[in-house]
Amino acid sequence: MAEIKPFKGMRFDTDKAGELKTLCCPPYDIISEDERKAFIAENPYNVIRLELPREGEDVYAHAGEVLDRWRDKGVLLHEDRPAVYVYEMEFNAYNTRKSVKGFIARVKVEPFSKGVILPHEFTLSKAKTDRFNLMKATNCNFSQIYALYMDSDHTTLQTIDAQSQGDADYQFTDDDRITHRLWIITDEAVIAKICADFTDRKLYIADGHHRYETALNYRDYCRENGISKEGDAQDYQMMYLVDMEHPGLVVFPTHRMVRDLASFSKHNVLAGCQEYFEIEKYTSVGNMNTLLGEKYRAGKKAFAFYCGKGEWYLLTLRDLAVMDAVLPELSPASRQLDVSVLHTLVLEKTMGIDKENMANQINLTYTKFFEEAILGVDKGQFQCSFILNPTRVTEIRDVAAAGEKMPQKSTYFYPKMITGMVMNDIGVN
Repeated sequence: MAEIKPFKGMRFDTDKAGELKTLCCPPYDIISEDERKAFIAENPYNVIRLELPREGEDVYAHAGEVLDRWRDKGVLLHEDRPAVYVYEMEFNAYNTRKSVKGFIARVKVEPFSKGVILPHEFTLSKAKTDRFNLMKATNCNFSQIYALYMDSDHTTLQTIDAQSQGDADYQFTDDDRITHRLWIITDEAVIAKICADFTDRKLYIADGHHRYETALNYRDYCRENGISKEGDAQDYQMMYLVDMEHPGLVVFPTHRMVRDLASFSKHNVLAGCQEYFEIEKYTSVGNMNTLLGEKYRAGKKAFAFYCGKGEWYLLTLRDLAVMDAVLPELSPASRQLDVSVLHTLVLEKTMGIDKENMANQINLTYTKFFEEAILGVDKGQFQCSFILNPTRVTEIRDVAAAGEKMPQKSTYFYPKMITGMVMNDIGVN
C-alpha cells in the first residue's frame, strides 16, 4: 500500500557551514522568537532561516533566496546516490535512558480517503497556510513527517538495525541531552528490501498532520499549474517511519489548563462530576503521578483536577458505558479515549467549554509539562488544570483505523525530531 522511495538527501557541508549541532534546530512550532534569534546568532547557516523564516518583506520568498545562495555556495549539498537514512534518537524519559530508531525516506502522499496513510488528530488552517507558502517558495521539506507502521515480525527494524551497527555518519547531542544519530544507506539491495516491506502496510501519522495535509495541497497545486505531473517528486514527501511496537516509543500526555472562565467554581465542577466519577481528594501533588499511573496500568479512565495550593481531586470514571450514550456517532476507539471522557463529560457538559472554544483555545491552554500545569494555577494564571495520562499508541492506531480523529493536542510524541540533519529537495529526483 504505502510507496517508499530513497532520495538524494540535501545536507549541510559541515566544513563550510560549521558543526552540525549549530546548524540544526527543534521543530518550528515549538521555537520562540528569542530562541530563533539565538540559533542564528550562534550560526547564520542554521536551518531555522529556512524552516521558520522571519526576514525580508516576503519572508517565504526570502527563504527561497537564502536556500538558493546556500546551494550555490556549496553550503548545502545533495547525496551522490539515492539513499534512505537511519535516524536514532537517544533520550531521557520517565527517569530512564531510552532510544527510538527508524528511517527517513520519501513516501508517496495519498488522500486520507484511500486508507493508505491515516491521520489521528485535527489540525488548524493557519499552520497549513504557513507551511504551504513555504513549500511554494522553496520546493523543499526541511523537516520530516513522523509516521508509524505495523510490523509484527519487526523485519524492517531488524534490517535497519543491521545497517546501523557501526559508528553513525553524523552524531551530536543537543542542549536537551538528546543524542541524534544518522546513518546514510545507499546499498541498492538493502533499500529495495526496505521498500518492498511496505507493499501491504498502512502508515499512521504520529506527528506532522499539518505538513502532511500541506503536502497533499502542494502536490495538487503543482499539478494544476503545470509544475509537475503524476509520479514526479512533488508526489512524495520526506517522512520518518518507526515500528509501532518499538520499545523506545514514548507518548507524553498534554495537560489542560483553564483560564478566564466566567463564574468558575471548583464546587460546581465537582458537583457536576459526581454523576459519572469516583472522586478522591488530596492535599499534596507529590503522589499525583503515582496514583494516575496506577489507574493507567489498570485500564481506568482517570485524571487529576488541580485547584491550587496542593489541593486536587482524582476523578475516575465509574462506567465506560456512559460514553456510548453521549457519543453514539463515534467508534468505541474514540469514545474510550481519556481526552474524550474529559472533554465530553467535564469540559463540555460540566464547565460549558464547547468544541469550538477548545479548538480556538479561548478558555484552554495546553502544556506537556506537569510543573507548568501545577504552577500556573498556584500563581493565579489559571483557574484550574487537568492532569492526564498519556494516550496509548494502540489507541492512536485504532482511532486512525476507524477513520476518525482525536481532539487536538491528544498526543505528544517525544522526543521531537531534529530539523536539518537531512532535507528533501523536491527539485532533485
